[in-house]
Amino acid sequence: MKGKIAVVTGAGSGIGLAVARRLAAEGAEVLSVDLDISACAGTAVAADLGDAAGVDAVVRAVTDRYGAADVLVNNAAVAPYRDTFTDIDDAAWQRTWEVNVMSCVRLCRALIPLMAGRGGGSVVNIGSEAARHPKHYMLDYAVSKAALLSLTKGLAQEYGPRGVRVNTVAPGPTRTATMNAYLASVADRLGIDVSTAADHVVHELRRLPLGRMNEPEDVAEVVLFLASDRARQVTGSEYAVNAGSTASM
Repeated sequence: MKGKIAVVTGAGSGIGLAVARRLAAEGAEVLSVDLDISACAGTAVAADLGDAAGVDAVVRAVTDRYGAADVLVNNAAVAPYRDTFTDIDDAAWQRTWEVNVMSCVRLCRALIPLMAGRGGGSVVNIGSEAARHPKHYMLDYAVSKAALLSLTKGLAQEYGPRGVRVNTVAPGPTRTATMNAYLASVADRLGIDVSTAADHVVHELRRLPLGRMNEPEDVAEVVLFLASDRARQVTGSEYAVNAGSTASM
């Protein structure tokens, strides 16, 4: 990745931070984007990607500093938990759609043509196994991640001839802040500690064949592969990083 310019959104923590660090370790110049940039790796831009103005600020930062990007990792997302589908009101649906889908659409629309103009590049959209196995308590999130699969395949078809590859990485249970909040809710509901709740999720609720959740770094390794020239023949694909959870459902 030496000499490559990589833009990573949602890079302040969790998967995004792990991806930014991994790309930087392989020599990429990383532009990290998040609402809170205090922990970001590389050059950082504070932006709310839930509206067009936030995306425009990121695009300006990329073009002013680098001219274009070689890699775009669309990781920024919101994923709140609710009790029921009816708890998700219109405002929540709209916010999820704007952050999880439209930020990707807007960044791709601005940056992919620039990638193509300088010979190609790689886009990695961070999806979720929820796209194929939706849960009622975060249905807006699941729908948004399903939309990314279509976005990925459509862009791969259009821009493959111009050297831009577009793929999705779909993590399963991963120890991020969102997962930790979920585990805390499980622990509270069952009257157990968080560590026991994690074991319950892995072995009872999800029956993960590998017997453990992802760490963010596990996802970052697959993103690194897709971002690199080692994946030069891979586009329009969905890579599941889920400890085998799909196979167990």
